[in-house]
Amino acid sequence: MPIQWKRLASLAVFAGAAMCLPAQAADTIKIGELNSYKTQAAFLEPYKNGMELAVEQINAGGGVNGKQLELIVKDDNSNPGDAVRVAEELYVKDKVDVLTGAFLSNIGIALTDWAGHRKRFYLASEPLTNAIVWEHGNRYTFSLRPSTYMQVAMLIPEAVKLNKKRWAIVYPNYEYGQSAVSTFKELMKKAQPDVEFVAEQASPLGKVDAANVIQALADAKPDALFNVLFAADVAKFVRAGNQRNFFDDLPVVSLLTGEPEYLDPIGAETPEGWIVTGYPWYAIDTPEHNAFLEAYQARFNDYPRLGTIVGYVAIKSLAAGIKKAGSTDTEALIAAFKGLEVDTPMGPIHYRDIDHKSTMGAYVGKLAKKDGKGIMVDFHYADGADYQPTDAEVRKLRPAAD
Repeated sequence: MPIQWKRLASLAVFAGAAMCLPAQAADTIKIGELNSYKTQAAFLEPYKNGMELAVEQINAGGGVNGKQLELIVKDDNSNPGDAVRVAEELYVKDKVDVLTGAFLSNIGIALTDWAGHRKRFYLASEPLTNAIVWEHGNRYTFSLRPSTYMQVAMLIPEAVKLNKKRWAIVYPNYEYGQSAVSTFKELMKKAQPDVEFVAEQASPLGKVDAANVIQALADAKPDALFNVLFAADVAKFVRAGNQRNFFDDLPVVSLLTGEPEYLDPIGAETPEGWIVTGYPWYAIDTPEHNAFLEAYQARFNDYPRLGTIVGYVAIKSLAAGIKKAGSTDTEALIAAFKGLEVDTPMGPIHYRDIDHKSTMGAYVGKLAKKDGKGIMVDFHYADGADYQPTDAEVRKLRPAAD
């Protein structure tokens, strides 16, 4: 649900006028980052590794504008109020120059509202909700990862090809899930006007009652399923569905399930044929990704996850923006990020002037199994620039924030 700044401001009043003071000049540029490390470790530990690799590479190359980067990381306890308090603490106590982070969409919205009221630059690295750049959008907030609108739009052509009329839907009942489902219904209706949505199951985040959810969906006798569950919820859902043969001959379109963070734990239970977005790191053969993969494996003796890419590109984006701006001044950063081009392991991206959303894309493919593990096959890279609403639509969705 939307989170109003007024409900959170009381948690941060201690900052007072200190928030208006510019960061002290120093030999380092301090990047403040806050996230839900305790509750979403599968995604965020690799994410933190990606940030650290980017910082090390940038500092080894001389830093940014002659200064070294310093990363200060804190936990937000998966709570919007705590996130606002930690953001204030990072600026007032830790004297950071710029802020990034957030995983859960409701926290991303809280920090977006905070940035607007405190007039501080904020790069939302991971939250997927559209509201960050649309309903809650403001001139101080930019967003990196492809939104729910973008990733759903990437899946719609494949969903339409299934030519199924009766769809069931399952999702986590908070901002991210609600946003994804709303977009799926809207875009499916446009692409396939006769589509019907015959069942919906909304589960509390991290608390899916998989057996009962599967039974309720099966009772509706759908022709196809749209799944938005992730993390431990999707693993429980898959296990319960397999035990009841629910997925036999049922086409499934599933957001995020191809990401290693969520696919790897499913292992031999991976349902083959699901259409997914994800990150098939083991099969991407481009010069930019090969260089990133080699560097990451040499540094951490591990393979990257999707979170690794997000953390890595967040730091690369901030470095590029600060370099272009010539400082960490908020107004200079806003100007620099509009149209900012960044080289990433997925290829070049830029931040759109109209809504501050990056054009970072995602991989779309199907699930399969190999050696008892889930993998993505028949995949392609969907460039985020191709899956945005029109400028006219964005202007209706986004307030006059600039």
